[in-house]
Amino acid sequence: MSLDRTQTFFHQYADDFDAIYGNQNGPLDRVINRLFRKSMRLRFEKSIAGCNPIEGKSVLDVGCGPGHYSITLAQRGAARVVGIDFAEGMLRLATEHSQKVGVGDRCKFMVADFYQYAPQELFDYVIVMGFMDYMPDPEKVVSKVLSLTKDKAFFSFPVAGGLLAWQRSLRYKKRCDLFLYTEERLKQIFSRFPDTTATIEPISRDYFVTLARNRKAT
Repeated sequence: MSLDRTQTFFHQYADDFDAIYGNQNGPLDRVINRLFRKSMRLRFEKSIAGCNPIEGKSVLDVGCGPGHYSITLAQRGAARVVGIDFAEGMLRLATEHSQKVGVGDRCKFMVADFYQYAPQELFDYVIVMGFMDYMPDPEKVVSKVLSLTKDKAFFSFPVAGGLLAWQRSLRYKKRCDLFLYTEERLKQIFSRFPDTTATIEPISRDYFVTLARNRKAT
C-alpha cells in the first residue's frame, strides 16, 4: 500500500470532504449524503455520545480531517483536544474552524505520522473514525491506540460486501488503497487485546467499535 498516495488524495480532497459536514451543500448533495453517507452521521453522533462525561477530559482525534469531532467535543467542555492528520489541507481547515467558533485555545491540530506520534500524555478518549479504511495492519493500529488511551477508544471499519462496498471499492481504486471488514474479522482482531471489551455495532455501511479498558476491581 502507498500511504503517500492516500495522503495526496486527502490533501486534495480536503475542501470537498469538509463540505459534507457543512450547510453549503446543494439539494442534490443533501440527497446523496442522506442515502450514501448515513454512516458518517451515525459514527459522528455515536462518537460524541461515547465521550461522556467530556467536561475536563482530553481527547485524541486520529485522522481528524477538518476537525468536526475535535471542535464539537471542545465546545462541549473537553479541556484539551489534539487532532492529528497527514493531510495539511485538512489541518488548515480544522485550525480555521476551531478559531472561528472560539475553541482554538483548546484544540491543537498537527501533521503527524500516527505510528511515530509519541505524546507525553495519555488521553481519556481516542477517536479513530474513517481511518482504518486505509490502514493495512489493523492490529498494529489498535495496539498503538491502546498505548495512548486511558478509558475508551472509538473506531469505524467499513463493511465488506454489498452494493455500497462494491461501488466504493470501484471509486477508490485509482485514488488510494481501501480495506474492508467482516464482523468475524473484527472479532478476531479485538480478541487479541486482553483486559479490554470491544462492542461491535453495525451502522449502515460501517461497523462502529467501542473499545473500553476493563476496570480492575478494588
